[in-house]
Amino acid sequence: MAKRLPSTPPTLSGFSAVRPLGTGGFADVFLYEQNMPRRAVAVKVLLADVIDADVVRMFNAEADTMARLSSHPSILTVYEAAIAPDGRPYLVMEYCPRSVSPAYRKEVMPLDEILDIAVRIGGALETAHRAGVLHRDIKPSNILHTSFGTPVLADFGIATSLSGRHGNETFAMSIPWSAPEVLTYKTKGTVATEVYALGATIYSLLAGHSPYEVAGASNAKGELRKRVLRGKMTPIDRDDVSPKLLDILVRSMSAKPENRQATAADFAREIQEVQSELGLPVTPLEVASEEWAGAGAVLGFADAEVRESNRSVVPHESERRYHGQSIAELAKRAEGDELASPSRGTGLPAWAWLAITAGVVALAVGITVVVMQ
Repeated sequence: MAKRLPSTPPTLSGFSAVRPLGTGGFADVFLYEQNMPRRAVAVKVLLADVIDADVVRMFNAEADTMARLSSHPSILTVYEAAIAPDGRPYLVMEYCPRSVSPAYRKEVMPLDEILDIAVRIGGALETAHRAGVLHRDIKPSNILHTSFGTPVLADFGIATSLSGRHGNETFAMSIPWSAPEVLTYKTKGTVATEVYALGATIYSLLAGHSPYEVAGASNAKGELRKRVLRGKMTPIDRDDVSPKLLDILVRSMSAKPENRQATAADFAREIQEVQSELGLPVTPLEVASEEWAGAGAVLGFADAEVRESNRSVVPHESERRYHGQSIAELAKRAEGDELASPSRGTGLPAWAWLAITAGVVALAVGITVVVMQ
């Protein structure tokens, strides 16, 4: 099947479209340059032909979830969400120049880098879980690297509340990294399925392929699904994977949920033990405090609902130039990665910082750094 061409990027007030970054089943992602403050951003735009009440609800939930969680250093930062003049909802996010996928398939990733990713993403997931949110699509392509090389978890597009109050949400799965109980439709997601997906993702980074891919054989979705349900993983062909590390990964992908690590934090702590035993720097496990999680529950962040979003307005006839450069010139410059975001900071004006500061005080937001216990 031919790959779909990206849609036309919408005209957004204060932003200039540069080039497409990727396409998906529900949305396209474009590189834009923000005019003030001047920086590169990634803009996720829903496709016009998929917009309905359920998809808009899912989009609103993603915006709320990522905005709430993006204070975590290993979760992608979201800047704003609104509706374009053409009616398509969009989400403005931090621009990350690269993903761990497909790079992990083309080259052997260093063990210390993979273990660092495991602990950081484990902390990000634990934070989401404490806020009552499941990611439900953990896989290598959803782990991005910021301009400074920090791994961050992205795409909460099919995230759902742990409370299970949204019974009709759009459901999707990525077969090579989905737990058996998800593939057999026994559940749409639990903390145990998240632990499985995290383990399968780290296994993939080590192996250079998903856990059940077989070289020279058919790796179609149907075949992969059968192998997942049989539970026979393709061995990791590298000498630096210790028996203890392999045991951690195999337990995280146990067919029985009760045999997996109980939480993402437990998984991360076991990886920290491997780092320590190998004499590698131990990555801090960063998770949200109980006060932070409790503040979100009070405000109902885990129970997003459909609402009217802000609409961006810009004159359609406007052909703006930025500092003497046209969009075409910016696109050419972007090919050299010169638009890489220089900072994870939001660069908001003073009035916005005052509002945010007041909100922080009111919510008593805090992130607690939990080191290896």
